[in-house]
Amino acid sequence: MENSTGEFMFVLHGLNDTKANKHIYFAIGLVVYITTLFVNLTLVIIVVLGKTLHEPMYLFICNLYINGIGGASAFYPKILADLFSDIHVISYTGCLTQMCAIYWYIFCEFTSLTIMAYDRYLAICKPLEYHSIMTHQMVVKLLVCIWLFTFLETSVGAALTSRLTLCGNEIDKLYCFNWDVVKLSCTDITLNSLYGYILIFSHASQFIFIIISYIHIIKASLKSKTERVKFMQTCLPHLITLSNFTFSLLLDVLCARYGNGERLQALRNILGIEFLVVPPLLNPIIYGIRMTQIRSRFVKIYNQKIKAVG
Repeated sequence: MENSTGEFMFVLHGLNDTKANKHIYFAIGLVVYITTLFVNLTLVIIVVLGKTLHEPMYLFICNLYINGIGGASAFYPKILADLFSDIHVISYTGCLTQMCAIYWYIFCEFTSLTIMAYDRYLAICKPLEYHSIMTHQMVVKLLVCIWLFTFLETSVGAALTSRLTLCGNEIDKLYCFNWDVVKLSCTDITLNSLYGYILIFSHASQFIFIIISYIHIIKASLKSKTERVKFMQTCLPHLITLSNFTFSLLLDVLCARYGNGERLQALRNILGIEFLVVPPLLNPIIYGIRMTQIRSRFVKIYNQKIKAVG
């Protein structure tokens, strides 16, 4: 399929069953997207402007907020536009761009959660050494590493996909996802498949590292009431975020690689939306509203605005 300019176009089939209620879906999607942007951006500003929040843990959390904005923006604008169109298409360039943005969000989220687990391990298991290890320079280096590692993973994947010759243009998903594009190739995809397994192994290793870190954290937390409180306030939200993100993403990847047929379309839609919609909306709640310092800072700014208006 080509448009008037001759550019290759993909057809997205994920919204085929939503025509009857598209206005309802559009309204819900728009509200959720605006809420996601507003809450994440507000908390980013609070962390940046609050000097008392310029600690490693809050800076890593702020990085999650920024990544959540990027992930939501990679998904919502296109699907909201498609809800008001009878033909759901996307150009080859647009597809690669969306694919890269979504994968950037996924890789950055996972690597950020890994670094946060390391930070919490040092804070609880090695409290006397924490400030000497997790210095401002170290935090900057870790944040740079997160973004560079994410850039490398995304760039290699995009380069491997862009070299393929495609013999089809139909994607059974709400948005462009790498493996769905790769499956349309009529040339050898062994290298793409191998790189996919490398990514799975890499992030599975990160997941194992996080679990091992939390085994040590839990052991240390059982020794004192103070550490148990610290675990409940800062580590439990991290585990909730990690579990939700990992399992929804894993199931979606498995469906993309091994699941075919219209019977799985609804399941794939739910899984695909879940890891793109829920974490950017959930992270501000479990990391922002539930954490005392961020919440108190938010309330203080809100009260100042109310007084200024009054």
